[in-house]
Amino acid sequence: MNANSLIILDFETTGLSPDNGDRAIEIGAVKLENGVVTDRFQELMYPGRPVSHFIADYTGITNKMLNEAAPCDEVMARFADFIQGYNLVAHNASFDKRFLDSELKRISRDYDGQFVCSLLLSRRLNQSAPNHKLGTLINYKGIASNGSFHRALYDSEMTAKLWLAMLEDIQEKAAIDDVPFSLVQKLTKITKANVGNFLANYSVS
Repeated sequence: MNANSLIILDFETTGLSPDNGDRAIEIGAVKLENGVVTDRFQELMYPGRPVSHFIADYTGITNKMLNEAAPCDEVMARFADFIQGYNLVAHNASFDKRFLDSELKRISRDYDGQFVCSLLLSRRLNQSAPNHKLGTLINYKGIASNGSFHRALYDSEMTAKLWLAMLEDIQEKAAIDDVPFSLVQKLTKITKANVGNFLANYSVS
């Protein structure tokens, strides 16, 4: 499967770790087919308790908004259907994967795709970037943005644009027309110093 046909997702949450009882409060995702956005998913979800003032200020998601939203279980059941059959990307994927796994475990659901992290890929491809926060990378790559980060669908859409820009970089450096998902997986695991040689030799390996 190619790396331009997959789902890019982002969670907003009550805190940093489901192991500490934190829950998802919003999921946003875009579905890419051959590099084109063909579908979107965005829903708020009620976690069963109020969110802190910090989270409300950080995300713009208020307790009133969440009180009017469907429960996490209902939203995650719909999202589980949405992602079946696709590989998954998130920026700082270890965070989003923990919440996806935790929320789906609560409803006895699973997914069949594999995860890859756009932040880890960026660390290897954009080594001169000031840092690898999503907003910084959007500016670094010259991608148009209105700056409305920390809402799930917007962050997913921006990550998708960054992802496609990085795939173009891989195509150019490796002299290939299509980027396999397996190649991206390998790239996120090799050392930064070896990226240039790895890509230069990939097309003849």
